[in-house]
Amino acid sequence: MLLAMLHEIHIQNYAVIENLSVEFHAGLNVLSGETGSGKSILVDALGLALGGRASPDVIRTGQERATITAVFRADRKPLWKAWLEEYGIAGSAEAEILLRREIQSGGRSRLLVNDQPVTVAAVKALAPFLVEVHGQSEHVALLEHGAQLDLLDQFTGADELLAQVSALQARRRELEREMESLSQNEQDRLRTIDLLSFQAQELERARLEPGEDVRWEEEKRVLANLEKIRAAASTAYSHLYEEEGSACSRLAAVERGLEELCRYDSTATQYLEPLAGSRATLEDLAYFLRDYLAKLHADPQRLEEIEDRLALIARLKRKYGKSIEEILAYRDEIRQQLARLEHADERRGEVARELEKATADYQRAARKLSGERREAAKKLEKLIRDELAQLGMERARLQIHFETLPAGGATGLDEVEFRVSPNPGEELRPLERIASGGELSRLMLAMKTVVGSKRPGTSVGTMRRVAPTFIFDEIDAGIGGRIAESVGRRLKRLARDAQVLCVTHQAQIASFADYHLFVEKQERAGRVMTTVAPLESEKQRAAELARMLSGAEITDAAFKHAATMLKQASNTSP
Repeated sequence: MLLAMLHEIHIQNYAVIENLSVEFHAGLNVLSGETGSGKSILVDALGLALGGRASPDVIRTGQERATITAVFRADRKPLWKAWLEEYGIAGSAEAEILLRREIQSGGRSRLLVNDQPVTVAAVKALAPFLVEVHGQSEHVALLEHGAQLDLLDQFTGADELLAQVSALQARRRELEREMESLSQNEQDRLRTIDLLSFQAQELERARLEPGEDVRWEEEKRVLANLEKIRAAASTAYSHLYEEEGSACSRLAAVERGLEELCRYDSTATQYLEPLAGSRATLEDLAYFLRDYLAKLHADPQRLEEIEDRLALIARLKRKYGKSIEEILAYRDEIRQQLARLEHADERRGEVARELEKATADYQRAARKLSGERREAAKKLEKLIRDELAQLGMERARLQIHFETLPAGGATGLDEVEFRVSPNPGEELRPLERIASGGELSRLMLAMKTVVGSKRPGTSVGTMRRVAPTFIFDEIDAGIGGRIAESVGRRLKRLARDAQVLCVTHQAQIASFADYHLFVEKQERAGRVMTTVAPLESEKQRAAELARMLSGAEITDAAFKHAATMLKQASNTSP
């Protein structure tokens, strides 16, 4: 089951495309059509949505802007969830992410994810986890040495050991940083101790308590407005209880009248209890105001003390934190720093021993991982060579070259580079130096077929660079017949666990499609435009395969041959 896939691409005013929406499906999606119909334009447009370089030259003549929108959907926890969180982008639905590229005729362009502007760098950080493109000069992922190591690790299957190496390296770096801190020169250490001691003493003398600033502010407000408060409370008390005709006395009269009424008519009885409750509440309020007034008295000295305390707290906030809680947290932190610095010699010895052990543990695990990788590399080289032979590159040589990193890193002691010699007599060269896009595409297909499409974790920060959607734009260059059929079979195999999009001119490849799209260039009202239509019936697919086999004039023999190819492809296990 796929983690995610390209669901739809919508293109407006791009090159020969006026307004086009294309849906894609799981499995092998094939795009075919006449040369120049615009098949590769779809791939180029998707590249722009994924952060490719934009130029106003691609805008359809007479239009002000071009827009490309790509929609990806996931059926489980999406790969992009952590990316959205990292870049602070909200998603209306976690199961869908929308990438849009707008290119203006003036030369400006912008990228949006879920309709929120983002940088090109941000989208490029996401793109390798969504799509892997293989076409002329655009093999994004596997040309990076880190991605090649990821591929080898997938094949090696040493995930637990790799995680152990990564954890040991993190622990080693932590100890190294602590050792650097402890090893600062004695003069700096003593200076730091003096500074932290002064700060600790200042905070200890302050005896801060969480929330006290709020309490002091409230008391200050009362003392600073004493006359206004006394006048307000006195007025309320007089109207409520003290003066002639006060609220309480009038309410008492009402209560007596109501009791007299109830002697003759019981219908008013229901109001006696609520009335008594209201009277009791007002009397309670009157007693509160009486006592409150009795306690009110001016205290200039107390007000001065509070203002001094608040001034101290404000000064400490400027120096150590925005709140008392932050200041207390800082106090605890410098206490720990002081303890470490004052016992630096003891701790230095402890850290040295811990670092020595952590380094030994790391080296042991990293060497074991390196050994498993090198053993797996020999098997992987042979399997890829066997695959290449089936893809028309039987004389190609492949070598996985290892370089040892003395200090090592989170992925161990190894740096790997896949080197290839496509033809006899040519030296082994890094992948990026292979000139032929077709050869490189078939090499990538061979690697992916051998390694499979295992999906690692779902966090962008930790997962390996394995895309759920693969695009092959030039894989059929220079091949045909049996080799093309072999390529199609392997694309079909890769599409069992991943979404595959393939632009092809070869009927042998197209016959394996799970979903076949026909790309055509049409002329309307004097303008040329590209259209894309799904071939939904066997007859439509057979007609297109026949065209690919025989050209514009489809013969009965070509149609029968195409129908036979479709039947054989559907009955053949990839």
